[in-house]
This record gives sequence, structure tokens and C-alpha cells, in this order.
Amino acid sequence: MSETTFDPKMLEALVCPMTQDTLKYDAEKQELISKASKLAFPIRNGIPVMLVDEARALD
Repeated sequence: MSETTFDPKMLEALVCPMTQDTLKYDAEKQELISKASKLAFPIRNGIPVMLVDEARALD
């Protein structure tokens, strides 16, 4: 595994910083999705950026 690949096992330890709800991994967009807060958190160089200010709002 390259160092730029996100390890889906990290999902077991990560939660949405706003709602503390679980996240869904979107491999195609390289994002972690929080349905509860309607935010998508980016994954950059294999590292999830769990900052609300960096998240993309979902429709």
C-alpha cells in the first residue's frame, strides 16, 4: 500500500467532528461522508482532514 492510500480501517476510529456520527468512505472522490451533518471531509495524501472549515457541503 502506498503512503497516499487511505486505509478504510481508520473508519473504525474516526467520527464526524460535528455530530460524532459514523462516516462513509467514498473512494472515488477521496472523501469521508457524514450524512448526519451533510458534510464531506477530504482525504489528502492518504490523510483525512477532519476540519469543518475544510469540509464540502453536501446537497
